[in-house]
Formats: sequence, C-alpha cells, structure tokens
Amino acid sequence: MLTRLESFYDAVPRPGSRAEDFGPITLFVREGAGWPYYARPTLGHTGEVPVAAVERVRARQRELGVPEAFEWVAETTPALRAAVEATGLPVREHPLMVLDPDGVRPFAGPEGVTVRVVDAADPALESALAAQCAAFDAPLAPGAAAGTAARIEAGLTRLVAAVDADGTALAAGQLQSAGPVTEVVGVGTRPGARRRGLGLAVTAALVADARARGAETVFLSATDASVARLYARLGFRTVATALIAEADAPEADAPED
Repeated sequence: MLTRLESFYDAVPRPGSRAEDFGPITLFVREGAGWPYYARPTLGHTGEVPVAAVERVRARQRELGVPEAFEWVAETTPALRAAVEATGLPVREHPLMVLDPDGVRPFAGPEGVTVRVVDAADPALESALAAQCAAFDAPLAPGAAAGTAARIEAGLTRLVAAVDADGTALAAGQLQSAGPVTEVVGVGTRPGARRRGLGLAVTAALVADARARGAETVFLSATDASVARLYARLGFRTVATALIAEADAPEADAPED
C-alpha cells in the first residue's frame, strides 16, 4: 500500500509542475495558477537524507518565492525528518488513512444544502474554490478558477461542493487521481458554516464519486487523531503517518461532527 501511495505522490503533481532534482529530494514547482507544490523524497530513494540537501531545496524555494514546504510519509522515508528538523522547520504529524474495501458509508448533509459534483462550466466553481480558501484563511489566487476548470476537463481533478439555496458554496473538497489511486484533498468549510456536518458530507460525496469512477485506493490525510475518528465514520482507517514541514503553515480545516 505505501509503495502504491509513493508512486501516486510522485505522479500527481507532474501535469501541473516541473520537477527539479536535488538528489534524494524532488522539488515540484507549480506552473500556472493554483496551490503551490512542495518538495518530497525522490521516488525510490531509501537511504539517508543529508541536511545539506534540505538546505539546498529551501534555498531554491526562497529563490522562487514559494513556500518552504516538504511532505512525505514517515514509515517510507524515516531519515528525512531529522534532516528537515535540523534546518529549523517544524514537522507536523497527520494520520494517513485509506478507505476500507467495502466502500464509503453514507453521510447526509443538512437540509437546504445540496452536495454535488461541480464541473468545469458550473456557476458554483469559483464559489467552491473560495470556500476552500476561506477554510484555510488563504486568498483565492488569480486564475485559480480557470486552472481548476482545465484540470477538471482533463480528468485530473474532481470537485464537490455543498451549495446553499442561493447558489453559494459553503464547503468544498477535491479529488486528485493518478491511475487507480485517488486522494481526497482540501476539504474545507467557510468559518460561518461550520458545525453542520458539511465537511463529512462533502468527503462522503467525494469518495462515493471516486468509487463510482473505478478508484481502487482512496486515501486522505487527517488533521489529527480526533479528526481521524470522524473520517473513520465514513470507512477510513489509519495505515501510516503523513509528515508536513512548512514555515508558518496554516492549520488545516477539519470535517464537522
């Protein structure tokens, strides 16, 4: 399972980025609008990771004006943590969870809210992206809607939103796919709409969509153990630990009970 996830992590950024080689570390640099990418272990690397390699990557990220960010799986590349921490970056742990083979457990959204797939021409597209950005206290990047629409049309992204009666998206999340593996990412709810179950409803719709489209492995990273317990209600189980190191990183949103 972890080998399959490593191949996914390496493949999914490539259509929208260029990969820069730093030996044991690969830096993905986004080309075009959208969330910036990160550095992660080079696919297939199993040895030590020198502190100097991490320092070179961070210097390059500063040169490019992108976040000094690293993402990896603790059990797959255990040596990277010490190297990253030696450069002064804090490391956050997140439960890495995979959907059980028997599929998603339904979770209904609140009355008056429609949870649905948002396609490239949907009027709710920009509102859905704005809901994600509001959840993470981040601005909506110029051109983000057009970039996401292009990824949807290319079959690289699926977007689901919880849309209020007036057409405003209150919560949203996405699927990123590479081959038979799909990741649930960016599930977020506008601050004023939290504690209504919208995050879980969006997640349930995302994984149901992934299963219907033939995904063999569906996974996500939870914020912490308490959030992992909520995702467990949908049929996810923890298989490993995702590690994220980023200077001044915003806290991730969580699904609501």
